[in-house]
Amino acid sequence: MLLATGTGQPSLKTSNCITSISLTTMDGLDEFEKSLAAEKLERERSERSSRKDKDRKHRHHHRSRRHRSREDDDEDRDDHRHKRSRHSRHEEEDEDRRKRKHEKSSDPKEDLPIPDEEEAEVRPKATRDSWMTDPTAFEFDYTQKGHKKPTEPKVAPRPDYDLKIHKNELNQHLQDLNEGVKKLDDIEAGHDVDYTFGDSGAQWRMTKLKAVYTQAEQSGKPIDEIAIARFGGLREFDDAREEQIELDRRRLYGQGYVGKEKPSGELFQERKLDLGIRRGSMPHHDEPANLPQGEIMEETNAPPVQLDATALNRLKAQMMKAKLKKSSDAARLEAEYNAAASAGLATTSEPGVVVLGKMDNRMLAGTRGEVKSIDNKRGRERGLVEENEDMTIEDMVREERRTKGQAGGDGMRAAERIAKDAKFDNDLDYMDDNANKLAKRVQKSEINLRNTAIGDFQKMNRILDSCQLCHHEDKNQPPVAPIVSLATRVYLTLPTEPELSDGGAVIVPIQHRTNLLECDDDEWEEIRNFMKCLTRMYHDQGRDVVFYENAATPHRKMHAAMQAVPLPYSLGETAPAFFKEAILSSDEEWTQHKKLIDTAARARDGLGKLAFRRSIAKEMPYFHAWFDLDGGLGHIVEDANRWPKGDLFAREIIGGMLDIEPDVIKRQGRWSRGGDKRLEGFRNRWKKFDWTRVLTDE
Repeated sequence: MLLATGTGQPSLKTSNCITSISLTTMDGLDEFEKSLAAEKLERERSERSSRKDKDRKHRHHHRSRRHRSREDDDEDRDDHRHKRSRHSRHEEEDEDRRKRKHEKSSDPKEDLPIPDEEEAEVRPKATRDSWMTDPTAFEFDYTQKGHKKPTEPKVAPRPDYDLKIHKNELNQHLQDLNEGVKKLDDIEAGHDVDYTFGDSGAQWRMTKLKAVYTQAEQSGKPIDEIAIARFGGLREFDDAREEQIELDRRRLYGQGYVGKEKPSGELFQERKLDLGIRRGSMPHHDEPANLPQGEIMEETNAPPVQLDATALNRLKAQMMKAKLKKSSDAARLEAEYNAAASAGLATTSEPGVVVLGKMDNRMLAGTRGEVKSIDNKRGRERGLVEENEDMTIEDMVREERRTKGQAGGDGMRAAERIAKDAKFDNDLDYMDDNANKLAKRVQKSEINLRNTAIGDFQKMNRILDSCQLCHHEDKNQPPVAPIVSLATRVYLTLPTEPELSDGGAVIVPIQHRTNLLECDDDEWEEIRNFMKCLTRMYHDQGRDVVFYENAATPHRKMHAAMQAVPLPYSLGETAPAFFKEAILSSDEEWTQHKKLIDTAARARDGLGKLAFRRSIAKEMPYFHAWFDLDGGLGHIVEDANRWPKGDLFAREIIGGMLDIEPDVIKRQGRWSRGGDKRLEGFRNRWKKFDWTRVLTDE
């Protein structure tokens, strides 16, 4: 240690002590260096014998030597850090000692710090642990610069298109689909199908094929996977592709092109060849040599029944449901639909002859003195006509007979005149200035009249074909509605469900009538007989009855019918008040006709049973309710758009009187074939009052 005096200089005693410590330290260092040198020689000899590469052994020996020297350096420097720090403050006095220390530390063999004298005496001779002196167990390959190993190119895994079904999958039909798909090598390319290219189902198959490509593009899935899910197999998918190619060729080459009618399986065979599947040998069947000879009879299939659009759509819906459910009768339904569609297409494509009746043909009958031809190029080409202002009385009478009873009447003709006027303005001044122009009728040419007559005739035929109350004599089919009792001109049936009151009935003329005012005297006589008998039956049950007819839409050509609704006696007395209030608050506020037509009062005034038929014109849309046999309350419907649809007007009134739920009131059903469970019970109650038994007994 250094002892400082009061003047700040080191004492003589301190200098002598430092000199003795330095000599002792030098002797210890010599012995330590000798031991290290011996250990080093022995270690180098063992390393040379164990290594094959001289350069590698030299590098390892050099690195090991530096490592050990660095560790010794660090250890001695830690022990004598405080002493070196004290010596650094006296650099001028210890210059000789630092030079000797620098020479020994710069020795190429070893660079060691000077140990402390006290520690050298107390501590034993320093020996290293075995793990520090043993040769290393690992051989390291040291290079100046590492070389980058070449990376092998990555190969994308081959996509697996097989359908994977999890064991816990809830949709069992997927597992059935996976098990039902046959291998391609087990499926024959050539097979027979029950359709031809371009038939009525071609558009559906092309839409299905297009959906496969669209779904594959949007979802990114393989086309084959989606095709199997939609078509059920790749063969059917390739058949659709083949049909698409054939249809494109037909459109390209026109009518003279002669191609395939059914799929040949070429695309599916190409698919199998691409996958390495070869066509197997066809089995050869030996035909028996001796066959019994007989006469071959040609089978004649019955012509397919032509269906209307509604029945055809219903059959198509059944076919699609069967296909979606994978039903066993899907093929049969598809064959029936294709046959019916082909029959309808052949009928519509061939030019037909329409035979008009007298009523439909009256607009074309006789000469037309009310018009004259337009004598110019366009008029001659199109056959245009204009009104003849120089008409005789005979021409006027003839025109009146032809146009009598047309739907819409004068109002429809005025609307046609306004529609032809491009400059029409809904203003009184304009109407006064152009009164002559607006008074003229819109005259149609012969071609337009013929087309109009044919269109009306075909429309009426479609209405008759779909009518549920008509007896179809050409097909020998009874009405869809159940027949309770049948007279000569009128029959009795049950109303559609749900009924507002149990035990209701409907009186229907056999001939298709737009309203009951078109019925003749014989039909009205039978209608009144049914009304009398129904009234007696309901009175026998302790109930009153209300009859009503809704003829608010004559342009729809609905089958006329009179509804009979039984009511309790208490409600039967107040029913006229309910209907009167409902009629006054319905339709337009300002009307051209009297809102309420009291036919019961007119019957009491002397018209009797003719009160209803003499009070309302048969061309008018109307609603009428009977509270007795001769009359009741009537109303002329001027705005059919504001009038409730169907029988909803009467159902709302009666339903409100009987406190029926609104959903039951608004529900208006249809008749259906197959029997009505209400029919037998009603017949038992009606049998006692059935007046038609007189006709059968005679």
